[in-house]
Order: sequence, then C-alpha cells, then structure tokens
Amino acid sequence: MPAQLGSCAGISLCRVPCAVCRAPGFGTPGLRGSGARGGVPARLPRCRGPPAAAYPHRQTPYSPGRSVTVDGLLPALTAVARDAAHPAAPVPHPRGACPCGAEDALLADRDDGTVVRHGDIVAKAHAPDTEPHELALRVTAATRLPGILLPPLGPAPAGLLGRRVTLWPYGSPVDPDTPDAAPWEEAATLLARLHRAPAPDGLPPMRGPVKAARAVARLRAAGPHPAAAPVLGAWAALPGWARAEAPMPDAATLCHGDLHLGQLVRRPAPDGPWLLIDVDDLGVGDPSWDLARPAAWYACGLLPPDEWIRFLTAYRDAGGPAVPADGDPWPALDVAARALTVQTAALAVAKSAAAERPLDEVQRAVVDACDRMSALPPELARGFAT
Repeated sequence: MPAQLGSCAGISLCRVPCAVCRAPGFGTPGLRGSGARGGVPARLPRCRGPPAAAYPHRQTPYSPGRSVTVDGLLPALTAVARDAAHPAAPVPHPRGACPCGAEDALLADRDDGTVVRHGDIVAKAHAPDTEPHELALRVTAATRLPGILLPPLGPAPAGLLGRRVTLWPYGSPVDPDTPDAAPWEEAATLLARLHRAPAPDGLPPMRGPVKAARAVARLRAAGPHPAAAPVLGAWAALPGWARAEAPMPDAATLCHGDLHLGQLVRRPAPDGPWLLIDVDDLGVGDPSWDLARPAAWYACGLLPPDEWIRFLTAYRDAGGPAVPADGDPWPALDVAARALTVQTAALAVAKSAAAERPLDEVQRAVVDACDRMSALPPELARGFAT
C-alpha cells in the first residue's frame, strides 16, 4: 500500500466510516505514526459479533440421512472410531449400542472432510483429493508441537474407502452460545508460538491461497449471479501469490492456513489448555494469512473492535512475526485480509446460487466489501504488494 494513502484508504471494506480519516475504510486499521498497539480509537462504533462461521458446528448423533458422504464411508468411519476407543474388546458396528454408553456423534460432514466422535476418540476422513505424503508430513508436524497443536493418536494416516483417515483425542470446542468468552487471546498466542517454531524439513506450502482459489473456482462454476461480478473483480485485483498463482513472499514460516474459532479445542476436555486443530492446510508460507480472517471480519464490521484489538495485542505480546511489534499492522495484513474477504464472499455467492436463495446480511456485507475493493482505481491497485 502506498504510504501516502495512510491506513484506511484503498481498502474500503468497512461498513462504518473510519473514525480517523472519515473515509469508508478497513475499520480503523492502525493510527499511522501514533504507535498505537492496535490502532482502534475508543469511539469507533461497536460492530456485530463474529459470524456464525467463526464457531464449530455442534455435534449431532449419527444419522445416515444427514450425511453428504459416499455410501458406506460414514458407517465405516464410525467403526474406526469405535475400534480405536475399544482396542481390546469388540463392539457392535456401526449403530448398535456400545457397552461404554458413548453415542456416535457426527461432528462435520463436508466436501473437505468427514469427522465422527466416539467417546474420547475423533476420526477424520480427509478430502478425497488429499495428497497422502503431504498429509503424513502435516500430521507428523503436529506430533512435534505439543502445547500448540493437538497431537494425533498415530503419526501415519490410514486408508479407508479411498480416503485418508487420521485419529485424534477429543477436545472441547469453543462454545458458540458464549461469544463474549471467545478465546481470542489464546488463539493469537498459539498462532504466535506456531509462527516462531522451526518448520519441519520438507513441509509443503500452507494451503490458504489454494483454498481461496478453489472458492473462486466454485463461484465461477455456480453459474450467473448478480453478486458474482464484484467478487471476481476484487479477486482480479489481488497479487498473484494471494491467488495461488505465484510463490508466497514468505516461504519459510510455519503457518496454520485456516485459522478461525472452530480450530481451537480444550484438551483435556473440558477445562484443559486451548490447542489448535486441523492440519489439512498446515505448511510454510506467509503468516499474515493466519491473521487475515479475523482482520477481514473486523474490516467488514463483523468483529467488534475490542475483540480485534485483544487478538492483535496478544499476538504481538507473544512475539508473533506477521506484523510489526508496534504501530500500524495493516500494510502487513492488507493483501491476505482482502483475499479472505473474497474467499468468504465467493463461497457465500456460490451457496446462494446453488440453493436459489438470497444472500443474508452477513454474506451481503462481504460482497459489498468486495464491491468497494474492486472499484479501486488502477493507480491504487498497483500500489499493493505483488
């Protein structure tokens, strides 16, 4: 971002005026030259809480009618979880009552993975296109970072009906019914520790930009939609690395790749320390990507300023390298925050088109942000990092 633009000009994402420059901007991302820890004025209007996507889905009892998986995968995955929970005793498969009294719970069933729980065991079937060697490297990395990442129950993913399966201990997720208790400081501290940890040799690149590119491809495949044009325009204005078309500026820092509140659990449940979960996107790359989702929510008016400042301050206090230790963080976060805004909007529009339903208020907010981003004159767009 050109220095003369200051902190807010150019982003034009926030739905409330910037309290510093009075321009519609990225909330109030930093007070350039002020040395402010997070750059949020005390009188910035209060935003809504984090969107529902910030929180994990509640677990539900196993029900074949809820599954989007291929025939047979969910019962087979449930059997894997039961066997791991009771290695010394046979248990009924897959739906009979278990002698331990634990119910089989479906934690997630999406295109990018199916997750079931039985007692203290969680079994995950990774996406069909998961590269086995890269997944094994990521799982192994989790075993070497206790206290940061939840360690797996075994270092080697197994095969099941054409999918790679990993086993994990159960941890208590963030409670979506108590947003004021969201562990922003803990999440930021864990990220800073992850970013400072040496990356294991051979670890593949962090997959954040790849996932953003897939979201845009899904939008294009969804067919015509009135909200598609501003999203694609904002995508075209991003530098190549944020679109997974060029190497990332930082190719050495260990990154999570998909940070949100659903990626934290307490282990041991329910009161143990917070740990990061989900290694599917773990890799080396630009650490700004891990801060970009909460930054984008703040920019779009979806995350209250006080929660953003808590997150940013905790990250800095823990020595996180993604942003300067003081002053304006936004030159470091700008590109990644834009990319996560586009990714969120692309998925929202694609789902809206598939379901033939209108966008809701939160989805409209991120699309509106893309509209303002794509309206930037070329001379400003050229000022961003490439």
